[in-house]
This record gives sequence, C-alpha cells and structure tokens, in this order.
Amino acid sequence: MNKKNILLAALFATGFSGIVAEYVLATLASHFLGDSVIQWAMIVSVMLFSMGMGSRISKNFTKNLFVLFIIAEFFLSLVVSFSALSVYSLAAFSQYVGVYIYLLAIITGTLIGLELPLAVRLNEQFEELRVNISMVLEKDYYGSLAGGLFFSFFGLPYLGLTYTPFVLGSINLFVALVLLFFFPTILEKNKKQLLSLFGFALVAIITIGTIKAEQIILYGEQIKYKDKIIYSEQTRYQKIVVTEWKDHYWLYLNNNLQFSTFDEKLYHEVLVHPPMQLAKEHEDILVLGGGDGCAVREILKYPDVKSISLVDIDPKMTELALEHPVFLAANDSSFHNPKVKIFNSDGFTFVKSDSNFYDVIIIDLPDPRSVELSRLYSLEFYKMCYKHLRPRGIIITQAGSPYYAPESFECIGKTLQAAGFSTLPLHNQILTMGHWGWQLGTKRDVTQQQIKAALKAADFDSLNVEWINNEAIAHITSFGRTFFSNTTDSIKVNKIHDPVLYRYFLKASWDLY
Repeated sequence: MNKKNILLAALFATGFSGIVAEYVLATLASHFLGDSVIQWAMIVSVMLFSMGMGSRISKNFTKNLFVLFIIAEFFLSLVVSFSALSVYSLAAFSQYVGVYIYLLAIITGTLIGLELPLAVRLNEQFEELRVNISMVLEKDYYGSLAGGLFFSFFGLPYLGLTYTPFVLGSINLFVALVLLFFFPTILEKNKKQLLSLFGFALVAIITIGTIKAEQIILYGEQIKYKDKIIYSEQTRYQKIVVTEWKDHYWLYLNNNLQFSTFDEKLYHEVLVHPPMQLAKEHEDILVLGGGDGCAVREILKYPDVKSISLVDIDPKMTELALEHPVFLAANDSSFHNPKVKIFNSDGFTFVKSDSNFYDVIIIDLPDPRSVELSRLYSLEFYKMCYKHLRPRGIIITQAGSPYYAPESFECIGKTLQAAGFSTLPLHNQILTMGHWGWQLGTKRDVTQQQIKAALKAADFDSLNVEWINNEAIAHITSFGRTFFSNTTDSIKVNKIHDPVLYRYFLKASWDLY
C-alpha cells in the first residue's frame, strides 16, 4: 500500500471515529441532562462549531504538520477513550456534569477540526488541489457513514457507552502509530522516538482503562444510588439499573425510578383494576410498556382474559422480566403464562400497524420527558388507540404527577378527550415515587361523575389484591377543589407536530419531588 492510500485510509478511520464521538457525547448529554432532541442538536452544533475553530487554528501552523497531526490523534485517542468513563465518574460527585460534557464536545470538536486541514496539506504532495480536497473529504465522509452504522447497530447495542469510546480512542491511536511506522523519513529520529514512546504509553493507558472501565463506572453509579446496585446495563434504548435495600428492589431506567417492590402494588393495582372493572369484557388486553411484567400480573387475576399483548421496545427489559429472579418474584412469572404474547417494538409503530381489537388498553410507558416519548401521549396516538378499542373499551395511561406536574397531567387528559374519550383522572400516593396520577378514558359519552359512580359500584373488595378496595376508590378519584394549575384553560392538546407535553413536563416542579 502506498503512502497516499495509507493517509486516505487514516482519514476514513478518523471520520469514522469523529462522528461516533459526536454520537457518544450526544447520548451522554441526553442521559444526564434530559430532552434528547435539544441535547443532540446542541452537542452536534457545538462540535461542528468547534471543528470550525480547530480548522481556523490550523492555519497558524506552518511547520511540523505531520507531528501536529500525530499529536492531535494522540490527544483525541485519550479524550475520546475516557469521555464516558469520566462523565459517569464526575456525575457521582458533581452537579456540573453538563458543563463537563459540553467542554468535552468543544475539545473533541477542536481536535477533529485540526485533522482535515492538516490532512489536506499533507496530501498535497501526492495529489493536485482539486483531487486532493475531493479525496480527503470523500474518505472522511465515507468514514462518517460507517461510524453512524457502527454506533446504531453495534456500538451502543452491544458495547454500550462503557466500551464504545475505547474503540474510538483505539482507532485514533492506531492511525497515529500506523502513520509513524509508514512515514519514518518525515520525522527526525529523536522526534519519532519521542512520539513512539508517547504512543505506546497511550496503548498501556487505554488498555488499562478498558479493563477497569466497568468497575469504575459501577463505582461512580454506586455513589449516585444510595442502595446497592445488583444489575446495570446500557441497552440500545436505555440504561437499566436495579438496586437492592434489605428485601426490596428498585428499577431505574435512565436514572429515573420506575418502581420499587416495596410499594409497586400501590401503582400497578390502580393502573390495572379500575379499567378492568369498568370494562364489560376482558378477552383481549393490550399493554404498552410495562416490560417489568407487574401490570400483566394484575391482569391475569381475571380468569376471563384470553390474550394479553405486551409491547415493550427494549428486549433486554422483557428478558429480565422473563429470566431474572428479582423480576420473576415481583411479577409472579407472568410473562410465562401462555395467554401472554410479547412484542419488542415501538408502541406507536405497533399500534399503527396492528389489526386487532381490544377490550382494554393499558399504557405504562416512561414519562414524556422528550419529543420521542411525547408522541406516545399525542392526539394522533390516542386516536389510533380509540380505533383499536371495542365499543365499550377502556383505556388508561400513567400520566405523571397531578401535583408536581399539573400542566403535564392536565395536557394528557385533554389530549385523550380530543381523541374522543370521556376521561376521569386518578391519583395515589406511592411511597417511593411521591404523588402519582393516571388518566382513564372510555369510548362511551359519559360524565366524570358517571364514571366515578360506575367505579364505586364495582366489586373491588373481592379481588385478590393487596391494597385496592372499594374504600380506596373514593380516595383515588377525589382531588379536592383545586389540584391543577391556574392556567388550565391555556393548556394545549399534545400533537406530533406541536409536542407541547414534554415542555409542560420538563418545566414542572420536579425539584420539590
């Protein structure tokens, strides 16, 4: 292989590494700072701006361009390799992790911005200007496509944020060492020896970091969670953490508490039994979310249920519910019941393509803290759910807190009403989660008082449950005189093209929570 092709191959590799570094930092920002649309947009924008700064800086160098290129690769390998590791470690001790992530984006972008102009100038000895610029940019952009495919389908799903950065750092380091080996005459002997020594020192540092990465991240996470972590995994879709305290367990998704075995029945019994009691038939039930299996556990207490379709996007979550002893104990092995069919699919996509009809739809999805999740609480989504319900069908969705996030809670209710449902808000005090709420809807044209009356007339006392009974119904359907915000009339319906819900959710009083 001639020197020109080696240099171009190196640019393909650096293009690959650079784009994945952007995605890693954007994903970290989404996990730690929330609002993934804004964080991805800002991280990519900040890095592109920083690349412009790096390109501008490069014009000030007129000598030792090859040495500068090698040094840039060395520093990139170090910064990128330890990006996720350092973010997780800092998050355990400091509230300024967001500042640090953006600082990393600026440093990484600046170093990447140095590469291309230097590569163009190094390659001018092999190609005339028009071919030179075309070839350099071509290889860099091709590498970016390969990097995107790698991150989406292999890096994040299989290596996670723990090891993907070390792969990127190793690529940058490998490029630098290959160039040192194939371009020996460009450097003076003492400079080559010094750079080679530094390069092999980085090999040792990155190797040690790779070996110790999981332990260091677990240590950082353990400080953040007050209870002992017994399971931690970054999947393609989310970070799953399970902690243990005495005889009870807590499930966190992307740092947000989903349930605790200490009091999850205060949540799941309210989620499942009011809609099941209101529905006249229970033959076919659709559960969207609920990958832990606890909602299905409650549904199976109705002997006339014939089929339960559970849709959860993350196969790792449903795998845990099927196999992990903590979840098997919590959900009474509900996913092993032959009535249950599991679909690992996006809820919106599933409902859009589904041709079945249901008596009850139970929506147990994560909070609408992003645009992607907000569409699962949208008018368009609820209209599709309406079509899939039989004439006397019932729907219920978790709706966050009516007290900490009243605008978000009311928005979900209004959106259900706009889709054609008559609604009734519900709430309960979950000891480990705070005050939580649900929005229940029926296809029948009835008032809230009529729905309340129907619930109070139902027989909850005979259910095989631990908390909910007829007396509890009066509690979960009563809110007092005021519980929503004073701006209820101005709250808009949540739509895909106008995703107001996630903004209501993010501006809520979660600091009090």
